[in-house]
Amino acid sequence: MEKFVIDGGVPLSGTMTPAGNKNGALAILAAALLTEDEVVVSNVPRIRDVETMLSILTAIGVGVAWRGPNEVALCAAAVHEVEVPEEQAERIRASFLLAGPLLARFHQAIMSPPGGDVIGRRRLDPHLDAFRAMGAVVQCGRDIVLGAPRGLRPTDVFMDEPSVMATENALMAAALIPGTTVLGNAACEPHVQDLARMLVKMGADIQGIGSNLITVNGAERLHGCAHRVAPDHIEIGSFMALAGVTGGELRITDTVPGDLRMIRLVFERLGLCTELDGDDVIVPGGQKLVAQTDVGGYKCKIQDGPWPAFPADLTSIAVALATQAEGSILVHEWMFENRLIFTDKLILMGADIVMCDPHRAIVTGPRRLRGERVESPDIRAGMAMLLAALCADGRSEIGNIRQIDRGYERIDERLRELGARIERVATEPVHA
Repeated sequence: MEKFVIDGGVPLSGTMTPAGNKNGALAILAAALLTEDEVVVSNVPRIRDVETMLSILTAIGVGVAWRGPNEVALCAAAVHEVEVPEEQAERIRASFLLAGPLLARFHQAIMSPPGGDVIGRRRLDPHLDAFRAMGAVVQCGRDIVLGAPRGLRPTDVFMDEPSVMATENALMAAALIPGTTVLGNAACEPHVQDLARMLVKMGADIQGIGSNLITVNGAERLHGCAHRVAPDHIEIGSFMALAGVTGGELRITDTVPGDLRMIRLVFERLGLCTELDGDDVIVPGGQKLVAQTDVGGYKCKIQDGPWPAFPADLTSIAVALATQAEGSILVHEWMFENRLIFTDKLILMGADIVMCDPHRAIVTGPRRLRGERVESPDIRAGMAMLLAALCADGRSEIGNIRQIDRGYERIDERLRELGARIERVATEPVHA
């Protein structure tokens, strides 16, 4: 086990390049199952969740070979198993992304319940409803058994919620079904778009990329391709906020500005202004964060939602940023009822946060935070605590950092390059 030891109060300044999108990479790696040909994926983040996904793929017979620090080649010609191992499936929620490719190509998939962050109820029903619409038989017990002995059929799928992973699963399955499948009320996040672009390279014809109505003209056989994972807009937003709370000047290179419009808009409501220089985002240093009020003097409100709304994965980061903004902000996390539970750790560090209910919190700032010992319950809460620790007075210790490592590549090394005083330290074993 390891922990981070952080001495706060140092502005983070310099230049950083974002890693590949974590959620995009996981779906893109799963898509390699759709073909016998080799698939080469570059700009893959070297994080725990990616390593877990690759170990699952290896276990079912996919050949996996790293060809560079962030480039991996996959070949699913010798897949011999359609059952995802329980021990590995429970480590990441994205293990369920193998259901669509396995079902489409092998007409069967046996899925153990997926794991992942405990941030609230995360339904599998949209996945299963899409598979049923495509002609699959679904049996739900300890495992979820999916079967389509005669193959899946093209159809019209309308999702009861715009689930990102369910859309990705349906997209991958539809790409290998000859004929036209229409996905309505589909998710359209940047990583869903990136997966769709890869599937087009593999031979599918996909219309409506970036919208919530996607038409897939699938192919009887998909072929290999080379694909570069798009930059992670969640990581970019996290680093923008890191610069904001510490007062540093930061340039983030090689972004996709269109993916950042809502993030920049919401952060501006908290007083954090950013600039574009081509594909680079610049966070000017020394900004005084003052939360905007709505016309009439009403409290500033931040609310997440499906794309293109503010991303749920940045809600925790927005809370940490709000602790340093002058004014009172209502944060409404309507998607996951446990996402805001971590705020008790920020309160321990001196934040002024009132939990109204599991979905809403009022943050009043600015508050001078102090170093404390805290534990990271999930990826994004862990990053929020890193923000707090880096701007706090004194020393902080963050435990359970494997959660942060699941989503952020070499985060301590990259922060040190920007001037942070952070060390990764082995924790002492607890003896019975």
